Amino acid sequence: MLENTWQKSSFCGGNGGNNCVELRSDAGAIRLRESERPGQTIATTPAAVRALILSAKAGELDHLTH
Repeated sequence: MLENTWQKSSFCGGNGGNNCVELRSDAGAIRLRESERPGQTIATTPAAVRALILSAKAGELDHLTH
């Protein structure tokens, strides 16, 4: 991931970029934001993002959508 370049989720679809999760690398941290609110970001670690992605891929968060 390039420093200071926002990357959109591959699940954004063709809706013009609304409701997308975006990430970027920032001095060793990972910043996340929602495309609808680009001024609001959260910072976390690469390990935490990796754990979140692995949990989502494994279906461990599916119960949260019901």
